[in-house]
Amino acid sequence: MLALDILAFAAACLVMLLSGSIIVRMLEIITSFLRMTEFVVGFILIGISTSLPELFVGINSAIAKNPALTLGNVIGANILDLTLVIGIIVVFARGLRYEHKAVSHDSWIMLTCAALPLVLMEIGNKISRIDGAILLFVFSFYIYRLLQKRKPFTKELEDRMSRTKVVLSMTALVFAIVILIVSSNFVVKYGSKLAIEMLLPPIFIGIFFVSLGTTLPELVTGLMSVKQHHPEFAAGDIVGSVITNSLLVLGTTAVIYPITANIFLFLTSAAYMLLVCFLFVTFIESGKRLIWQEGVAMILLYVFFLVVELSLKGFF
Repeated sequence: MLALDILAFAAACLVMLLSGSIIVRMLEIITSFLRMTEFVVGFILIGISTSLPELFVGINSAIAKNPALTLGNVIGANILDLTLVIGIIVVFARGLRYEHKAVSHDSWIMLTCAALPLVLMEIGNKISRIDGAILLFVFSFYIYRLLQKRKPFTKELEDRMSRTKVVLSMTALVFAIVILIVSSNFVVKYGSKLAIEMLLPPIFIGIFFVSLGTTLPELVTGLMSVKQHHPEFAAGDIVGSVITNSLLVLGTTAVIYPITANIFLFLTSAAYMLLVCFLFVTFIESGKRLIWQEGVAMILLYVFFLVVELSLKGFF
């Protein structure tokens, strides 16, 4: 039974990966046709769309009254994005160069947004519905601020698409979103079963299993972006994804059902998430590029996190 549940869980994560990748690709085609700016695509659309798996996992886990799975997923996804995912992208690109100062500025905002739900959790020992509304308000304000500052980002995507291709892309987009919703439901279902069968808290499953599946779209998008000579897409995607996870995903989940979790595991993983957020910001601040050595360091940070958390598993 355990082996079958693990296979079902892995299959659901794989379907989430494929549907998430299709969503990103279809959005790129649609935004190219509409001649939207590279800024909007990189910092808003791609950042949000690659976080759709986390969002749908959050909605389904809240409906199933198991929101700790989402908290673990968000913390694990943020750690993965800021260590393993960006590390692989930087190493693959042999250094990631970015020109606009907004990448550096928004990385500090990312650190603040990642800390906000943790502060709310510490104050009330849970993220309540009111806390969720606060997170959603901050997210809306952040998006408004980005749109207000869109004028300096005037570079447009160059490729023009035919109307027929756009219609087909929109159809594929809707279909992929439906598949994503269904697969996320199975991720929550089998993730919860694994937590029970392996005698592990749901937040642990979220941090180490669900997050691996939900962050794959960020990795795929980042690798595609650097391959197509859009390095700011990759950096913007990571920053946008962490902000979206911390505000939109947790906010939506908490509004549906308040979030509580294993305090010890939450504190250790949350503290490490803030640490890697700070290290990512310092790497960004050090210059206009991330060098491959910093990418290797990020990958090793995730390996260290795995070793520490697994060694502490007996305290959960």
